Amino acid sequence: MLLLALLTGASVYAEKAVDESEINERVQQLDRTIERAGLLQSELDVAIPADKTALEYRLDETSIEALRLIDQISVGMAQLPEGNITRNALMERFSGGLLGLETALFERLENLNKRIQDAESIFIESSGTDRVASQAFSFNLRTLRVRYYGALVDVIHSREALALGVDDLERVVGQRLRQEAERSVARVELAAAAFAEVNRRLSAGTGNADLSSALSQLKINRDFHLSILSALVDQMDRLDLNVASYRTVIVRESNIVSVGLFEQGVLSQMLTEGWANLRDAIVKGAPDTILQLLIFVIILLVFRLISRVTKRGVEAALERSNTKMSALLKDILISGVGGTIMIFGIMVALSQIGITLGPMLAGLGVAGFIVGFALQDTLGNFASGAMILIYRPYDVDDFVEVNGAAGLVKKMNLVSTTIVTFDNQTLVIPNSKIWGDVIKNVTHQRVRRVDMEFGISYGDDIEHAERVLKEVLDEHDLILPKPEPLIVVNSLGDSSVNIAVRPWVRTEDYWKVYWALTKQVKMRFDKEGISIPFPQRDVHHYSEDKNKYTGERV
Repeated sequence: MLLLALLTGASVYAEKAVDESEINERVQQLDRTIERAGLLQSELDVAIPADKTALEYRLDETSIEALRLIDQISVGMAQLPEGNITRNALMERFSGGLLGLETALFERLENLNKRIQDAESIFIESSGTDRVASQAFSFNLRTLRVRYYGALVDVIHSREALALGVDDLERVVGQRLRQEAERSVARVELAAAAFAEVNRRLSAGTGNADLSSALSQLKINRDFHLSILSALVDQMDRLDLNVASYRTVIVRESNIVSVGLFEQGVLSQMLTEGWANLRDAIVKGAPDTILQLLIFVIILLVFRLISRVTKRGVEAALERSNTKMSALLKDILISGVGGTIMIFGIMVALSQIGITLGPMLAGLGVAGFIVGFALQDTLGNFASGAMILIYRPYDVDDFVEVNGAAGLVKKMNLVSTTIVTFDNQTLVIPNSKIWGDVIKNVTHQRVRRVDMEFGISYGDDIEHAERVLKEVLDEHDLILPKPEPLIVVNSLGDSSVNIAVRPWVRTEDYWKVYWALTKQVKMRFDKEGISIPFPQRDVHHYSEDKNKYTGERV
């Protein structure tokens, strides 16, 4: 019996610790569930055949509930500290029980498999409402079997939480899950093939009530086995098994694009199968395809000739007309007539190869015309906004210079970016204006270099000035030691020797350091007697005496 031999012994009671109360509550629930399972087993041993089916189902539900509680208790035990009394007592109780749990689970699975076979035999032999009822019962038992597999996976996780070996059990469960998944795939594909054939007959006009009923039944079977396969794949995922091929079947047969399509292996396998099917279809239908393509090309060439002739005719008619039209309007009319004929020709050519585009083009044409003209600027902003969000040249609270504006980014969306300048003006800039221009992000990096330059007189001691500047930098707490600040003579100006100072700071401290250093350097230069010269210019005056009559030098 699954549970009575699992966890025997006295219940474990809490030591009034707040973090253990929930675990002990689960233990008490487990004890009550085990007791209920014992009563069901006792009833099952003496029950009449008519009651055994219901009691078996009830016992399975109780067993799965107990296994769920065991898994929750095991997870809680793993979170208790080493040496905890409750943890030790539960470990002593659970360790022995979990070692034999999988055997009892497999026994219940074998019993359940036999009951499923019996239910399917009854389904085959029955008819009418009895057939529907027997199928529903078979479906319930199959769902119950998947839940048992989930319980086995829970046992594996419980044993891992208790530091017990799981390799053998995990291998057996993985093999069982693969076998069950293969059976489900076979049932899904068989039901899908039959569904496609019946649907083809209905589409061919041979429909009747029996075919419609069969189609509904096949859809029910396919959807049910798809749900079973999906549940099995979820359990296999928990064991880190490769399920790409099974997910491919689920996506292909359900005709629903889901996240599972983009998992590793699923998309590539679907593309491979699609290419193989396309290749086979091309080989089998190559002669017909070549003929249809030839007709397609001939129709296009004919309509192209008609388009040219019509354009020339319209052009000649407009030239002879007395109506005053601009050259641009004439060009539009001529191009419009030719384009309309070519579009009509394309539709006729496509219809010859079995493609009907009338309804679709009618709807898309009207919608595209309206949306294209009404939202062309907005769509451009939307596309630019998408590029900004993907590449993230800036983010909220970054200081940027874009499109001639500078400020802090306060809000972003797919249409526009809101910037607040330092004098508290709000600028809303369309994203298309930003993405099409140079974007300068001043605060993107975590550190920045403060570029400063101080001029001293040609008569001052350069090395003394450099020592003073170094002392000023060393005394400032916001200047980073790495990268090392740079102090060098940068240039010889007209009036001063210019010394470049390049300290590194955190981006948010840039202006604090800039303003503070400017003040401190001036004060220290004054204190050290180092002058910051004004702009100077040497003026040389020459005097010459000339003969006032001849203009020659005397």
